[in-house]
Amino acid sequence: MTTAIDINKIDHSYGDFPVLQDISFSIETGDFFIVIGPNGSGKTTLMKIIANLIKPLQGRLTLFDRPLESYPRKALARTVAFVPQMAALDFPFTVTEIVLMGRSPHLGLLGWEQADDLEIAKRAIAFTETEHLAHRKLNQLSGGERQRVFIARAICQEPQIILLDEPTASLDLAHQIKIMDLMEKLRAEKNITIVMVSHDINLAAMYAQRLLLLSRGRIVTLGSPQEVLSYKILEDVYGCTLLVDESPIGRFPRVNLVPKKFLPTPDP
Repeated sequence: MTTAIDINKIDHSYGDFPVLQDISFSIETGDFFIVIGPNGSGKTTLMKIIANLIKPLQGRLTLFDRPLESYPRKALARTVAFVPQMAALDFPFTVTEIVLMGRSPHLGLLGWEQADDLEIAKRAIAFTETEHLAHRKLNQLSGGERQRVFIARAICQEPQIILLDEPTASLDLAHQIKIMDLMEKLRAEKNITIVMVSHDINLAAMYAQRLLLLSRGRIVTLGSPQEVLSYKILEDVYGCTLLVDESPIGRFPRVNLVPKKFLPTPDP
């Protein structure tokens, strides 16, 4: 296996507030890698650093053994696609036009799409099962439909790595599974490395090959879902009572919240 992403001793702060501290890990090519952790643990900042949207204060990041800062803008866009948590909703463009924007890193000096670019966009739309939306405007779509359109645009870039910041947030159950199944299909069929931030620990347990648990800007643990999703670790990080057992549909952990009303009442 080759290393797609290698992060070495990354630090970052916003003003005097440290957001990431001494972050080091690597992601292998073709991994489904999910970052979890409480609000404010630094997950989105980490994704933005990998996408080269912000620069770390310290540390080194390489993509395929090449320093991130050595990538020209177009070369980086041909390597990494980033799907943010919140995308603008007022684009006056159709789905096909938005997906075609993913071809920008591959266009020549004039910036005009060729027949090959249109064919790649059509395949990305088909892969995400959004053909029926091709001529609709973005503001006419549901949240799940919009998310699949932006994933289609990322696929259209033909990257080696796709970064997603909470792609299932605010989606209903059916659309959550569609997005996760789509990412697994990309990984399995196209060997694209998937790196995702998720607040849904159970979805992460079902799909991730490896999980990274962050808290207060530091790595708590890194490993398989079975290694990371221990109730002792999770209760300490999240500060609530949990029950962790094996899922009835597979050999991976299932995390259950335990509300206070179900906890034993202390003796008076």
